[in-house]
Amino acid sequence: MERSGSKEEVRQAVGAARREGKRVALVPTMGALHEGHLSLVRAACERADYVIVSLFVNPMQFAPGEDFEAYPRDLDGDLTLLAAEGADFVFAPSAETMYAPDASVTVDPGPLGAVWEGASRPTHFRGVCTVVAKLFAITSPALGFFGEKDYQQLQVVRRMARDLDLPVRVVGCPIVRHADGLAMSSRNAYLSADQRAAAPVLYHALRTAETLALGGETDTRALAGAMAETIAAEPLARIDYAAVVHPETLEPLDALDGPARAIVAAHVGATRLIDNMALVGGDGGEAKAGDA
Repeated sequence: MERSGSKEEVRQAVGAARREGKRVALVPTMGALHEGHLSLVRAACERADYVIVSLFVNPMQFAPGEDFEAYPRDLDGDLTLLAAEGADFVFAPSAETMYAPDASVTVDPGPLGAVWEGASRPTHFRGVCTVVAKLFAITSPALGFFGEKDYQQLQVVRRMARDLDLPVRVVGCPIVRHADGLAMSSRNAYLSADQRAAAPVLYHALRTAETLALGGETDTRALAGAMAETIAAEPLARIDYAAVVHPETLEPLDALDGPARAIVAAHVGATRLIDNMALVGGDGGEAKAGDA
């Protein structure tokens, strides 16, 4: 497994792989890898011949006062895990490598990036789109792998790739959960023991909506209300939003009569967590995000 923080070195490696007829895939991460990230690497290894994993805590997607400095970092541990998974190249640049001192051009995520997470973190998706566009430009992958845990991010990146005609197929991969249902996230490391015990309330809220939907409930206000009530019943949790939305546009739905996604966000202690789940629509079919 090769490793470099140099744009030129990763471009040379990609060029050599392409000349050998290999299909290149990119798995963008911010490091502090867990089983959710590793599932993306495995999916990439199954569908591509040359897999690049980026490790970069992107300062652009953190607003002032957010957890950029405290965000978990474990480069040595990440490299050990990636070598075991069979990644071919680890691109671990510095912020100075990724952004020139006078860098001023950014990528606007559009209306899809202004709602839900975008409303709570107004600069977040501009930072995500900018760094992902740069990573796509640097590594020239045929495939890019993203987890459904950050569901809005997945849809924003898909829309960016489509609208900017980027030659990358964006692949969404299923959420990986702990045994108690909590979605794996690097930010789970912030949780105290009591908070960790409370954190699966987001998953329980989603399962509540799923159960109601399977029982025939089609009123999305009732489904969202049930999710909010479930979270509100946990003393350590403070809800941000709970909604049932269209799986691509993320617009709130009036009725569950087709593909839908239940989305929730809440603070558990000081840690902000998000989660989501596909719901069964009125046609009895489950909405699943496919490749863009």
